[in-house]
Amino acid sequence: MSSVAFIGLGNMGGPMAANLVAAGHAVTGFDLVPAALELAAAAGVTIASDAQSAVAGADVVITMLPGGAHVLGAYRDGLLSAAAPGTLFIDSSTIDVDDARQAAALAVVAGHRAIDSPVSGGVVGATAGTLTFMVGADDADFALAEPILQVMAGRVVHCGGSGAGQAAKVCNNMILGISMIAVSEAFVLGEKLGLSNQALFDVASAASGQCWALTTNCPVPGPVPSSPANRDYQPGFSGALMAKDLGLALNALQSNGVAAELGTLAASIYRTFADEGGAGQDFSAIINTIRTNSTGAAA
Repeated sequence: MSSVAFIGLGNMGGPMAANLVAAGHAVTGFDLVPAALELAAAAGVTIASDAQSAVAGADVVITMLPGGAHVLGAYRDGLLSAAAPGTLFIDSSTIDVDDARQAAALAVVAGHRAIDSPVSGGVVGATAGTLTFMVGADDADFALAEPILQVMAGRVVHCGGSGAGQAAKVCNNMILGISMIAVSEAFVLGEKLGLSNQALFDVASAASGQCWALTTNCPVPGPVPSSPANRDYQPGFSGALMAKDLGLALNALQSNGVAAELGTLAASIYRTFADEGGAGQDFSAIINTIRTNSTGAAA
């Protein structure tokens, strides 16, 4: 079993660290939020006084932080220098591809191994240990990381070299954001045309409109009892996170010259949604904005 340092014990990192402990790994963690530290300690994580102390002597360092600036700052401000030579750094934050590659380069220059490994599956997946990990790494580093990741995963996909994990994540979430808007618009249109939500779901879920945004995270109450729509749109995957991820997608689209009209529009729609009260709601609550902005009475 490995000695693991886990930096960032929030809604995602906390359950991930707990699963590592349950699998027998020695996990030392740190977070800036006292409540997160309390929950992690209750799950068996040894709490360090600071991030640098957490990584000292660890075989593996996992970071789950809000953005690229946080990851790069943590690496530069002591994580890399405090770790033993040859430590494997796994960054599971969702950040820009360029930031991921820069973070890995910093780690390698400091004498360590590094991979980017963002996740999909949300808090439910983090708690259940069924996350999908999208990994950017060379073959040797992937082989070292995979047994650790498998403890927290339902699936681990080696996407390519440094930055490829983040590339896969940003593309996947662009698909998700666009498809949720499409599904939500379809339900509002169905309501206007006199269709019940259940009738539209029964057709689309078994026809060419079938997608994850419909059959797993359905934006209307009823058809999928486990969807956030049945819990007053409590996330789930929040509007703030979708706005962030689509912002990363927009950066990548622009920097690579991709003519992506739907991705660009989805980023704008979710940015407005988050800024105007949807940040703390599940991203499927975009359907309420579409209803509000629609005119005329339902059939």
